[in-house]
Amino acid sequence: MSSQQPQQSQASRTPARRRQRSTRLVVAVALLAVSAAIVLGAVASSSAGLTAVAAVLAVVLGAAATRITHSEVMQARRDAARDRAEQAQEYRALTERRTAESAVFAADMRRKILEREEAIDVLERALSSAQKNAAEQTLKRGQEARRADAADAGREAAERGRDEAETRAAEAIVIIAELEAEIDVVRAELDSLRAAAARRNHRSA
Repeated sequence: MSSQQPQQSQASRTPARRRQRSTRLVVAVALLAVSAAIVLGAVASSSAGLTAVAAVLAVVLGAAATRITHSEVMQARRDAARDRAEQAQEYRALTERRTAESAVFAADMRRKILEREEAIDVLERALSSAQKNAAEQTLKRGQEARRADAADAGREAAERGRDEAETRAAEAIVIIAELEAEIDVVRAELDSLRAAAARRNHRSA
């Protein structure tokens, strides 16, 4: 919509200027027609004095018509130069607005990408911690199982410890699966943001 404003402002000035030009050209043509009629009338009368007067009037009217035409040409050039200057200013302002919008969009996309990368980093650290905890719980579960098998005394306590270790290990596995799924979601969002930024940069270029 903004790109149409220079054309609309120029079009709004064109009818008035065309009317002025048409009026001036009509006056110039009328002067030439009058001078031609005067000369023809003088020639038809065969009067030397009248012919001389007609010739002078024809020169004067022709000069006036030339002057009007010349002023119209110069005015047209000035109008065209002014229109080009105004249009250049309007396009420059439009370019500046588009550049500012592109800069804001690029900054926003960089911020979002940075946030997603930081989220992925945090989730990967959490995943590493969860995997370490799962390994520890698995090791403890094995120890408790061996302890339960090796000793009859205190078997019940050992079995409870084994059950608790198995529960914690299962919970750690669930946490790992949730973290991996969340990382996949965040990575997908990051890929989408990068693709959007690339498309916007391609259109701006």
